[in-house]
Amino acid sequence: MRAPHLASAGLAAMTVSFGLNFTMGVFFAPTAAAYGVSATALAVAAGLSTAVTGLAQGGVGRLLDRYGPKLVLTGGLTLISGSYLVLSAVTETWQFVAAYMLLGGFGFAASSTLTVTTLLARAHGAQAGPAMARAAIGINLGQLITPWAATALFDPVSVRGTFALLGAVGLVATALLWTLLPADRPASTAATAGESLADRWKVLVSFGLHAATLYVVVLMLPKHAVDLGWSVAGAGRLVALAALAAGLTSAAMVRLLPRHSPESLLRVLYSVRLAALLPAVFVPGPQVLVVVAVLFGIASFPVIPLTMAILSRGLDPARMGRSLAPAWVIHQLAAATGLGVATIVHAVTDSYRGYFALGAAFTVAAVLLITPVRSRIAVTV
Repeated sequence: MRAPHLASAGLAAMTVSFGLNFTMGVFFAPTAAAYGVSATALAVAAGLSTAVTGLAQGGVGRLLDRYGPKLVLTGGLTLISGSYLVLSAVTETWQFVAAYMLLGGFGFAASSTLTVTTLLARAHGAQAGPAMARAAIGINLGQLITPWAATALFDPVSVRGTFALLGAVGLVATALLWTLLPADRPASTAATAGESLADRWKVLVSFGLHAATLYVVVLMLPKHAVDLGWSVAGAGRLVALAALAAGLTSAAMVRLLPRHSPESLLRVLYSVRLAALLPAVFVPGPQVLVVVAVLFGIASFPVIPLTMAILSRGLDPARMGRSLAPAWVIHQLAAATGLGVATIVHAVTDSYRGYFALGAAFTVAAVLLITPVRSRIAVTV
């Protein structure tokens, strides 16, 4: 497979990986009813799964540098697809939490953006930004297609049947990717010692603040919508609407990146995110969630390839996995922390509005971190 086509393979992989990972938010309400699992247990499972994904990133980075992206990517897709098959058969709450946390957490860790970024950065080098943005469209396709499919299948095939069917489709897609991806080859340069992202700490912190907001909104927006009177199917469509907006934005990023810096595009997206969160906090009624979903979708996952384009600049291809892994540890642990805090806020206030307000503050901080400091020019008299 030629380098230009690797972006399409990355797009397909991320469609499966992110589709299965983030569709779990759509499953929360019907799973609680069909399995007898409490909403709190489901929220805790989501937080633990996200934490596992974060803690696994260092190991995934080492595996990428040692064995290459193809083996790691298809292995991760097998685990996350298999988690859906296991979830279709569990009968106890602890079994559900364990399968979601371990199979889903490790599977997503190995099949998400760190692996795809390494695949594309090795092939494209410093010019990988547009390829990353193109592959990131798969994130949004997964969010668009999989929640829609799940909500359409709940009634005719049941919640368990939907888990099983989506997991089987994921395994078929994984097998196809295995046949299409080229064999892994060692990186073309010798690894250098001590490479790190320490000098890019502001971008890393902003990435963590992004994750602490992103995961809560994407996973908990369906539950928030149901709390405000939406049907389960309607809440799923709300996620699909956000995914459509995100996909269109990612496609636009492919065109804009050759002409604009990732930093300037990030500042625009964070401004749109702030415009999405303020109505979620201050405007009453369920209908405002349509506006929230569209605006937040625009400024959700498209942030990831832009941030990766900044962080991957100049990194040694032979150490790409290990060098980028800390960014994903921060990202996932921040996301897990955000889910935990949002669960507490919901338990205390019976709403996610308080956490949405916190997310707005995180967004302002993220913008400030990636905005260059203007140096003062001395004036002589």
